[in-house]
Amino acid sequence: MIKLTSISVAFGDRQILHTIDFLIRPNDRIGLVGPNGAGKTTLLKVIAGEEKPDEGVMSIDPGTVIGYFSQTVGEMSGRSALEEVLAGAGSVYRIGLQLAELEHRMADPHSPPLSDAEMDLYGELQTEFMHREGYDLESRAQAVLTGLGIGPDRFNDPVENFSGGWKMRIALAKILVLNPDVLLMDEPTNHLDIESILWLEQWLKEFKGDLVMTCHDREFMTRLCFRTVEVASGAVTTYAGDYDFYLRERDIRREQLVASFNRQQARIAKEEEFIARFGARVSHAAMVQSRVKTLEKVERIEVPPDPKSMKVTFVDCARSGEQVVVMENLAKSWPKPSGGHLKVFSGLSGVVQRGDRIALTGVNGAGKSTLLKVITGLTEATGGSCTLGASVRLGYFSQYTSDALDPNRTVFEEVESRIPLAGVGTIKSILGAFQFSGDDTAKKISVLSGGEKTRVMLACMLAVPVNFLVLDEPTNHLDIQSREVLLDALRRFEGTILIVSHDRYFLNHLANRVFEIDHGSLNIYEGDYHYYLRRVFKVD
Repeated sequence: MIKLTSISVAFGDRQILHTIDFLIRPNDRIGLVGPNGAGKTTLLKVIAGEEKPDEGVMSIDPGTVIGYFSQTVGEMSGRSALEEVLAGAGSVYRIGLQLAELEHRMADPHSPPLSDAEMDLYGELQTEFMHREGYDLESRAQAVLTGLGIGPDRFNDPVENFSGGWKMRIALAKILVLNPDVLLMDEPTNHLDIESILWLEQWLKEFKGDLVMTCHDREFMTRLCFRTVEVASGAVTTYAGDYDFYLRERDIRREQLVASFNRQQARIAKEEEFIARFGARVSHAAMVQSRVKTLEKVERIEVPPDPKSMKVTFVDCARSGEQVVVMENLAKSWPKPSGGHLKVFSGLSGVVQRGDRIALTGVNGAGKSTLLKVITGLTEATGGSCTLGASVRLGYFSQYTSDALDPNRTVFEEVESRIPLAGVGTIKSILGAFQFSGDDTAKKISVLSGGEKTRVMLACMLAVPVNFLVLDEPTNHLDIQSREVLLDALRRFEGTILIVSHDRYFLNHLANRVFEIDHGSLNIYEGDYHYYLRRVFKVD
């Protein structure tokens, strides 16, 4: 059990956590929710011991092993992927190295025999190693790496050869192989494709320890977490249910709080009116003083402000033709630095019809982003054809901000460049809908967070009239509330959508067709995303 009492954390003048209490009980499955920047990651760091609170105490049961997966990948070098994961097992891995050294000496006829003390140590280490399931460590590490999409052919690759996203998977594998008593996870589904997300979900369902996590993937968190803790405005509020329960209960509690606030304000106004009316009368002096003292003792109810959210609306645009995109035997390959070409896909044929909401799926590296770039004209196909239909006005959202945003522009200048004829008021209105106001509009793109860049890109894309949206991971860096605002807007959009996303909840409520890139070919599923998951992954 882990117990936090009266914990406070401040960064400068900003209070992140204010005298909060938090309890992790045996077999807990806790989902941390709240707006970006509210303090969820700070809370995880305090529990993990990476952040020291300014005030308060934390008590942990002796011998408790805590594993913390964060969004910051530490230095990785000098090992293979498998060795890096094995090293993440901590003391179990170190015991294995000690045993191997002692066994090597015992097997070497040229080495002196082990002393009695060393033999005793060997027996103790062996017992501990067996207790901690150390003899299964390598097979477990291999299974975890494979489940996260790093197969046997890459086990021995140096970690330096992996990109940032794949290093995140290695870091995640290290924590899972550690198999801690308490598992803290900060956005574990980032950088994972649907296959890896489904595997991780099953692994966590079978995990025997306590789980505390943040996750912007609503479905993932709802399936795993049975208690929800909201971090907002420096406070922590616990809800005894999953995320869906939290949403219902939060609204009920807020309505009750507002009602109590209004009743209290009415009573206060009545008392203040009496004091103002009779304050100058000597005959009522005692009564007035009594009511003044009563008011001073009243604990004022505060209603926290509603969290800011985007307000996404689309500019009206004329309808496109019935056929929005026609692909015939489409192929794409990239030149290799060493010579030759790397084939991404070939023989892709399909038609995007007006009004389609198509989820484009496939494992990471299958070519989804490349196909979107071919469709949007950002790169040329190396075979076949890709034709846009009549009257198609295209809006493209790239998950790579360098593709679409100028780091040297301000937020205001970036949107202004898309709609140069619009007035200042119009541009500020658009930015305000995406939570940019005041000095925020003068920030340089280069200093924005991932979530802020995502909001700028959405503002740019939706500032001009479009009837075909091509979206490459638009939900990355958005919290759950912002994702649901965007989802609602896309469901109301009257044009055509082609979207890449790993958020099942998002796609379950949006897509009516699925295009899957599988080993360079295109599989088309004439059904929604639920249908696709049932057909391919046998998921309910």
